[in-house]
This record gives sequence, C-alpha cells and structure tokens, in this order.
Amino acid sequence: MIYLQLFFSFLQIGLFSFGGGYAAMPLIQGQVVTLHGWLTMSEFTDLITISQMTPGPIAVNSATFVGMKIAGIPGAVVATAGCILPSCIIVTILARLYLKYRNLDLLQGVLKSLRPAVVAMIASAGILILKDAFWGSGESILLTRTEWSMVLIFGICVLLLRKKLNPIWVMVLAGVMKVGISMTIQGICF
Repeated sequence: MIYLQLFFSFLQIGLFSFGGGYAAMPLIQGQVVTLHGWLTMSEFTDLITISQMTPGPIAVNSATFVGMKIAGIPGAVVATAGCILPSCIIVTILARLYLKYRNLDLLQGVLKSLRPAVVAMIASAGILILKDAFWGSGESILLTRTEWSMVLIFGICVLLLRKKLNPIWVMVLAGVMKVGISMTIQGICF
C-alpha cells in the first residue's frame, strides 16, 4: 500500500510541476509534509538543501530521498519512477507537437502565459523555506524568535551570488559559516 501511495504522490508531483524543480517545491511540500506527514517542515527544508547539493533535478532527488526514508530502496525506486513517468510521456508528446506547430502564435502565447504562474510557485516555495530558516517551523513570525545568524548568512550569500560567485562555493561557504557560528555559540555556552 505504501508503494502505491509513494508512486501516486510523486506521479502527481511529476504531472503538475511545470517550470522545473523550484516550481515543484510547493507540490512536494503539499504531498510529503501536509497530506501524508512523511516529513516535518524542518526535514523538508533539509530535503531541499540536500536535493540542491546532489546532481539531478530537485523533484527526482526528493522522490528518491522520501521513498528511501519511507520504504527503503524499493520505495526510492517506486517514488522516482512515479516522479519521472509523467515527464517522459509528456515530453515525448510535446516534442512531437512542438516540432510540428512551433511557429503558431497560439502556442507561443500559451508558453508566455505559463511564466507568471511558474514565478509565483518558485516565490511561494522560497518564502516558506526562508520562514522556516529564520523563524522555525512554527506558525507565527516573531522578532524575538528570529535566528539572526541565518539572516546574516542569507544576506552574505545573496551578496556573493549578485557578485557572480559560483553557487557551489556559496553553498559551501554558507555551510562553513553555519558550522562556525554554531561552534562559537557552543563555546560561549560552555
């Protein structure tokens, strides 16, 4: 039964996640955190971080991770298959249609109209992750609960990315900064 749940959950994610991995994050969160409770919001944030650090699309990495956590290797295979099956079918059909009708104004209009929805989905996922990083997984945002070290790391990372520093180095630096801050805080507390 769990294999069917994993397959159909990630089949839905694969079927409706237009716009790539970032656009899929709210769908993944809806299935994995909200609907089934397979992960907490904190675990989901960690999942996104791990998915970013490993090669491959976020949705596929997420499917593999969640499947593995819930049902071992067979669960990882089933969840990953559910996630990629719609893409394989849809891309094959769309490639044939696009090659045949790529010059139609109607098709170009449809593609342009999808862009704002994709941007909204990416923004929604980003805001939820920022909220969890800065204020934890609670419902309310309180200034007293703000993790200022995370705000500082975020600000530094944004500046470095705007300076066109390689994102991989920015992620490594963010990890080093967090470990350094944690070690400093632990040293102060003891």
